[in-house]
Amino acid sequence: MSLWSDIRSTFRHGTSLTRLIILNIAVFLAISVIGIIGFLLANPEISDYTIRLFSVPSSFKYFILRPWTVITYMFTHKDLLHIAVNMLWLYWFGKIFLDYLDQKKLVAVYLLGGITGALLYVISYNIFPAFSEFAGSSIPLLGASAAVMAVVVAISVYVPDYTVFLFLLGRIKIKYIALVIFILTSIVDFQANSGGKLAHIGGALFGYIYIVYYRKGKDLGKWLNRIIDFFVTFLKPRKKLKVTYKKRVTDDYEYNRIKAERQARINEILDKISKGGYDSLTREEKDFLFRESQKKH
Repeated sequence: MSLWSDIRSTFRHGTSLTRLIILNIAVFLAISVIGIIGFLLANPEISDYTIRLFSVPSSFKYFILRPWTVITYMFTHKDLLHIAVNMLWLYWFGKIFLDYLDQKKLVAVYLLGGITGALLYVISYNIFPAFSEFAGSSIPLLGASAAVMAVVVAISVYVPDYTVFLFLLGRIKIKYIALVIFILTSIVDFQANSGGKLAHIGGALFGYIYIVYYRKGKDLGKWLNRIIDFFVTFLKPRKKLKVTYKKRVTDDYEYNRIKAERQARINEILDKISKGGYDSLTREEKDFLFRESQKKH
């Protein structure tokens, strides 16, 4: 199997977290290639134009003309360190997120957190006197930081006492890690990259509000998930009806292997219930447990 086939299979069958990371890396590589082409042609404007096309402009005038940037900017990175840090935070906190909440909620928090950050950025640049000197120009906003911050804050508010082991520091609750990340990336030295830090604050604010409402029984991202599901279903190629015959498992070894894997999955879910309660299960885990209980009765 080729490398491209491996990546495509991982994207198709992986989690939403995996897909978000792959999309960010793919856009970064595409922008890097375009930058190389611009360098070889002695035309750096090619790369600059691409960045502007995907980044959120601070000017209302340009923002209205490029509304798609409110989504594309959170998958766009120019520097290797920028994307590396963002993807590491997204991976670490995204894994914890999926232990307690499902994949659709992860996507909703990521996208809506990024959108909130972008809107706060544009609004701030057009109402605060500190940015008046940029009134005649448009400063681009790019990167997944606001979206990642939404995920970090959301899961840290949802399970604040969840602990992780950090080298040299030992076991620390994620609420303290999230607080340090927020302070360092959004508050400290605010004058430097103030626009980006305002976007971080917007993402963090959405992550907090999302969990507050979710605890009250209201999912603020449900409407977005419905839109995504509609387009995924609409664009998904329809498979031709095919008659298949289910193969009976007659081999004792194969039967025992499947039975052992199923029991290991049940034990894993039961262990998760003992730690975080039934509500900590994802919908998929609840469905699996229900199906298994029906088989036994």
